[in-house]
Amino acid sequence: MHATTLAGPDRPRNVGASRLGSLPVRTALEWLGYGLFWLFLFFTCFTFLRPSPYDFVAIPTLLLWSLLGLRFHRAAIAIFALLLLYGTCLVISLLPYLDETLPGEWTFQSVYLIVTGVFFVMFFSDQTTRRVEFALGAYLASCLFAAVCGILSYFDVLGDGVLFKMDGRASGVFEDPNLLGSFLILAALYLIHNLITGRTRRILASLVALLVILACIFLSFSRGSWAACVLGIGLMTAMAWVTAPTRALRRRIAGLGAVALVCGGAMIAGLFAVDGVAARFSDRAVATKDYDEGETGRFGNQRRGMEMLLERPEGFGPLRWRRIFNLEPHNSYIGAFSNGGWLAGFSFLGIVLATAFVGFRLCLTPSPYQRLAQIAWPALLMFFLQGFQIDIEKWRHVYMMLGMVWGLHVAREIWLRARDGRQAANA
Repeated sequence: MHATTLAGPDRPRNVGASRLGSLPVRTALEWLGYGLFWLFLFFTCFTFLRPSPYDFVAIPTLLLWSLLGLRFHRAAIAIFALLLLYGTCLVISLLPYLDETLPGEWTFQSVYLIVTGVFFVMFFSDQTTRRVEFALGAYLASCLFAAVCGILSYFDVLGDGVLFKMDGRASGVFEDPNLLGSFLILAALYLIHNLITGRTRRILASLVALLVILACIFLSFSRGSWAACVLGIGLMTAMAWVTAPTRALRRRIAGLGAVALVCGGAMIAGLFAVDGVAARFSDRAVATKDYDEGETGRFGNQRRGMEMLLERPEGFGPLRWRRIFNLEPHNSYIGAFSNGGWLAGFSFLGIVLATAFVGFRLCLTPSPYQRLAQIAWPALLMFFLQGFQIDIEKWRHVYMMLGMVWGLHVAREIWLRARDGRQAANA
């Protein structure tokens, strides 16, 4: 079984045949590459700086790994084509507004993120298990840093001006508490999955890290993040239970899931005892706010905008929605149609639907990559759902998770071909 897991994309590359020459040189460059990649993901949480350390590390990381070797796999052609189509539509929509600074910057950033998405797909398609585990570890470190900063900002431990706090909500190193809360969900799923399936050796440390992350999600007072966290944990746990190979593991998942609910409830009850938390929760725990309602509210603008877009196949153009309605669309699907036209909108929908297909298949069918898919796909799905009420297309970590899911898909396809080849040879 172990040999099967290492087949295909998880088999080490033939470094002796590398164009880079001797083994020590290649090994040193790979160490450097993994170090840069770790920093690349860790700096994902630094959104308050322009440009961010993430952007400074991105260029050498992408260039070095391109030198080390990134391969194009046929199994990923669908996502490459959809990303290329989406990005091309955005660039074409920019042409009438080349004399304006903001649309140009927005389009450049969008194309840049699409390029990182392509990189992540190619990176995770080789040595998949090792690289996804490595990435999840780096991302967890970033989330813990962001969560601690968020909690410190909520309680004003470091004073004003050091960390962000918006409207009494934890923000930390993020300017937007909604982004902070959602950013932490993948790390929460990673920790919980390892706990309920018994893969972690540091149980106490994992529990402490999980409580810190969940506390920060709660203190962000982001309704979307709360819902995404609960739904993501529920979906991941359900898929782990359904696909568990033994009754003993199912009992463990059910039992630890119940314990997690009790601990989470106790933590929230403890936070309610803090001054102002209960009042803030009551204020945020409503389906809609004043700015959502009315003809000129978020949902009213969306209804009017969709009616207008039905008559404009070319869309409004990059960032034109805000000029028309004085608000962002706060809906990534409407935003895709608005910014890039119908073709961009349908390509964005295609990205979501194609990823949903491969994501659920990865999670529900046996393969060496099922476990990692049950962590990455539920987290990414929550972002796709949040896309109906917030703009997710500019979030860096969404493209990382997109690359994870498609990299796991590529690895599974290679593994299946290798398995079928062995079976045919033995027949």
